[in-house]
Amino acid sequence: MSTSRSKNDSSLVWTVFTTAWGPMGAVGGPAGLVRIILPHYQAADLTDLLRWEYPKAERNDGLFEELQKLCRSYFNRQPTDFSTIACLLPSEKTFAGKVYCACREIPYGKTWGYRELALEIGQPDAARAVATALGKNSLPLVIPCHRVIYADGRPGGFSAEGGVALKQRMIAHEQNR
Repeated sequence: MSTSRSKNDSSLVWTVFTTAWGPMGAVGGPAGLVRIILPHYQAADLTDLLRWEYPKAERNDGLFEELQKLCRSYFNRQPTDFSTIACLLPSEKTFAGKVYCACREIPYGKTWGYRELALEIGQPDAARAVATALGKNSLPLVIPCHRVIYADGRPGGFSAEGGVALKQRMIAHEQNR
């Protein structure tokens, strides 16, 4: 895995596409995905946001065909596995890289506690650090940080647009509640 690229990297492209829950956005390049925006914005606002955040990037829907298919499947209540989507992430040797890789292993419909994820990466006392790393996740859904909750069942935080309410909705969606 590589470190994510600068927002001014001219090799990046973006897309906006519809799902059953509303428009989503994605940014990436030939080596992988760098950003996902979950359904929250109107399509025109999302387009404006991506143009502003990535001024050198151009729209390219073709690069994201598989991601679009998977996202549409997910939001139509189909168990979906995003492990085939290449992502530009911190090195697996870094703490954040270990957290993101382990988080990608959480199965659809399941939740893990922050401490459980810390145990998974061999750092049993790092639950807060795991939460901090997940708070910087730019690839929600593909790195399913919405599946990580407090041990007592509370949802914890969610830095994606839509916040904790969206996290709870996604968990309930996966568990068919």
